[in-house]
Amino acid sequence: MSDPPPVHVPVMLDEIVRWLDPRPGGVIVDGTLGGGGHTRALAHRVGPDGRIIALDRDPAAVAAAEKNLTGLPVEPVHANTCDLPEVLGGLGIEQVDGVLMDLGVSSDQLADHTRGFSFAAHGPLDLRFDPTRGEPASRLVSRLSAEHLAELIHRYGEERYSRRIARAIVRRRAEKPIETAAELAELVRQNVPRSRVGRGIDPATRTFQALRIAVNDELKSLEIALRRMPDCLRPRGRFAVISFHSLEDRRVKEAFRDDERYEVLTRKPIRPSPEEVDRNPRASSAKLRVASRV
Repeated sequence: MSDPPPVHVPVMLDEIVRWLDPRPGGVIVDGTLGGGGHTRALAHRVGPDGRIIALDRDPAAVAAAEKNLTGLPVEPVHANTCDLPEVLGGLGIEQVDGVLMDLGVSSDQLADHTRGFSFAAHGPLDLRFDPTRGEPASRLVSRLSAEHLAELIHRYGEERYSRRIARAIVRRRAEKPIETAAELAELVRQNVPRSRVGRGIDPATRTFQALRIAVNDELKSLEIALRRMPDCLRPRGRFAVISFHSLEDRRVKEAFRDDERYEVLTRKPIRPSPEEVDRNPRASSAKLRVASRV
């Protein structure tokens, strides 16, 4: 029986396989399991004698992997990648041959309208990777002051109209709570001139990015993972990171450059091919950086 096709389209799959270069019997960590596309390809490369430790903060992704990746040498784990040393210790693994982190939101999460990742979602404005922890984005926009909201949207979304958006949110919530992603997206669109937004980019993109980063504490988790990762890698083991915006990419670039335990293998970030972007427009902003453990 053939494997069921995942909804998620993995970004730069060929490049990931080439740079991580998984060998039969190897041990690889997929630090962001998502829809399992990268995981599946890596599992086929390490073969039945290898191991793929696949982490995700989203319990739904872990549950789906347990169902869809049966028969492959994959061990799904509900965990944050910044906790990888503890995860490996619990599995009796000292070091691994390679680690992948794909920092994007999976197509499966976007397709689930109960999570709020899609602008068209009429379900709750949640945005948490792990719905069992922290507070949803709807609560964040209901309690923060206009000043705090503006600062958050500007810092994490690099949105030039952050103050205008924050004031609009405060005015709207005084009349009616903002509870769905669709409500917030429409409100933001009314306050961001379309002439200032790139072609094909929704005006709400930067605001949603900011709220998602804040709700999930993404940048702090990334910084911790970058600092702890070398201790998890065998000498010459490789660490590949796919980022989707400058806040992430800047941290990866600086960590690879400044931490003497890393040797940078990609002097410039690798970008998806034009053919891949045509097939999967969401890949257009992706950047891949790879380093090895000295």
